[in-house]
Amino acid sequence: MAETESSAEYIQHHLTNLTFGRLPDGHWALADSAAQAQSMGFWSINVDSMGWAIALGILFVFLFGRAARRATAGMPGGLQNGVEMIVEFIDDIVGSIFVYKNELIAPMALTIFVWVFFMNLMDLIPVDWIPRAAALVGIHHMKSVPTTDPNVTLGMALAVFVLILYYSVRRKGLGGFLGELAFHPFPKFLAPFNFFLEGVTLLAKPLSLGLRLFGNMYAGEMIFILIVLLYSSIGWGLLGGVLQWAWAVFHVLIITLQAFIFAVLTVVYLAQAHDVAEEH
Repeated sequence: MAETESSAEYIQHHLTNLTFGRLPDGHWALADSAAQAQSMGFWSINVDSMGWAIALGILFVFLFGRAARRATAGMPGGLQNGVEMIVEFIDDIVGSIFVYKNELIAPMALTIFVWVFFMNLMDLIPVDWIPRAAALVGIHHMKSVPTTDPNVTLGMALAVFVLILYYSVRRKGLGGFLGELAFHPFPKFLAPFNFFLEGVTLLAKPLSLGLRLFGNMYAGEMIFILIVLLYSSIGWGLLGGVLQWAWAVFHVLIITLQAFIFAVLTVVYLAQAHDVAEEH
């Protein structure tokens, strides 16, 4: 934290994305402030969130691909052991929830779990390291935790929602899917009420999926930032060091749990999409 920077300015700086978009005067550029980023409207992109998300996705593919290429039946290395443990863990979870035949579900659940975990893991990097490194090359803002950006979490949830709709219609037919919305849980003469109730329930799935992850990670990032503010004096700095260590240890559980919840709920929602009443 710079000596000339107030606490409010410090917090706002660390919570502002590096945004690229069209300014009110018509030209495209990187925003210099949160207000300028807001003026860019819908057709803008948070470059840092997108960049880190893609980079961590590539890291996931690289690590798991490397483990697969070097897999051996003899004495496996640490990377192979770790990858096999994760794959078996996710496969067991999917097998206990998803009872239908679909070769997409288990790999997708694995991808979601590891990718979200990697994005969440960025929250354990000290909050000043990456922004200060970016500032050295002239970049004003740099948020390194993609899951603290609702655009990322809701974007992933929207992709899951599209799959829910796709498999619901594919398994039940368009009429069966709409009938499920209109004729349950109450008698058919209450179809408008049923449709409203079930429609809200359906839309709540991607919203809760994305906002739960965003809310938990954003709150965790905010706590790290607030703890850093304690370092302004020696006495409070000692307390800040203890709190930062304690919160980081506890946060390991949070980042893992949030990745697990996102993956499991995705499998649950897709299992519900495959569920056909006549099969029971």
